[in-house]
Amino acid sequence: MREYRQTLIVLLLTILTGVAVAQNNTNSPYTRYGYGQLADPGSANSKAMGGVAYGLRDKYQVNFANPASYTSVDSLTFIFDGGISLQNTNFSNGTLKTNAKNSSVDYIAMQFRLAKWCGMSIGLMPFSNVGYSMSDYIENKDYPTNSASVTYSGEGGLHQVYVGTGFKIFKNFSLGANISYLWGDITHTRSESFPLNSALFPLTTQTNIAIKSYKLDFGVQYTQQFGKKHELTVGAVFSPGHDLNNESYILNQKGNSSTGTTTSQKDTVATFSLPMSVGVGLAYVYDGRLTVGIDGTLQNWNKATFMNDDALFCKRAKFSIGGEYLPNPMGRSYLAHVKYRLGAYYSKPYYKIEGMRAAEEYGVTAGFGLPIPRTRSLLSITAQYVHVNGKTNAFLDENILRLCIGVTFNERWFFKWKVE
Repeated sequence: MREYRQTLIVLLLTILTGVAVAQNNTNSPYTRYGYGQLADPGSANSKAMGGVAYGLRDKYQVNFANPASYTSVDSLTFIFDGGISLQNTNFSNGTLKTNAKNSSVDYIAMQFRLAKWCGMSIGLMPFSNVGYSMSDYIENKDYPTNSASVTYSGEGGLHQVYVGTGFKIFKNFSLGANISYLWGDITHTRSESFPLNSALFPLTTQTNIAIKSYKLDFGVQYTQQFGKKHELTVGAVFSPGHDLNNESYILNQKGNSSTGTTTSQKDTVATFSLPMSVGVGLAYVYDGRLTVGIDGTLQNWNKATFMNDDALFCKRAKFSIGGEYLPNPMGRSYLAHVKYRLGAYYSKPYYKIEGMRAAEEYGVTAGFGLPIPRTRSLLSITAQYVHVNGKTNAFLDENILRLCIGVTFNERWFFKWKVE
């Protein structure tokens, strides 16, 4: 038992280290719009496989993207899983370039079996991240002294803690559901000053949004074996859309904080909502060593509301493909037990600027699952390259290099001791 306690302590220290170094999870100007940058659900193996998740069933890995997968955990296993990311982003609009570095905690999750036909998972993860700061200069040609310097900034995001269960209905058929508590604060600030005219007071408008609501995700998986070495799993996930409980305030300040005037007004009719989301995936496993999967996700953000505006977003879609290869699970060398992963994805984000889709996104991923000696635990290291392509020359391009580190502790906690 002492070994298991040490394992948990190491995991918690790893996660707390990630929290300590985490600052703003993003510096993207695109997070100025809506809820910010949406986080795709996926544990360490999924991130290395391009985000493929809906059809994956692995008794040694948590797959919270599809709660039907919880039935795959064996009866003696307790899984504790966590991940962090470090990233470097280069921004460019064709003439100007800048750089930003960020870190974040990706997820914390645990999974265990409740009964032979039922598994359970509990976890914490981000839902969206907001973080940006940018400036503009508005020239007044008729009255040059009235030209304004404008700064836009934002911070915050939404988080979710979930509890989920999966039920094995038939031998090859499982259903599951996650119930999440969704909460967080988002602040958008617009500051306007007049450097050439001291008679004009600076103006600041700040919008504060606090969300406290719920989120539901329903999953299904069907697995069919063909012979002794071939296995195909079909998975699907459905999340219904709904309105979000919120408190919204708009603060207006004229002049500086000490001598100016400030008014704050609660927006009692502000409406926010989440869209309906559907995901479908296939995963093929050969001989327990080769896994190949493909996923597709569609989210109707074009029908979601943000600050009373139901035409603020575009429909979001994502397509992923990826694979994992284990050379020889019975081999004696360490390299024979390393899991090699590769993937790619294409996404259409939900951002809309000036009435049109703002960007499209491409990503390639590669990583390793490194066994921790004398345990069933795993250290996952993943490298991701992501390119966000602005749809017009006026929109920014982003090139992101991201390093994801995940630790999966897989321990036997529920066996019974026998004394002979």
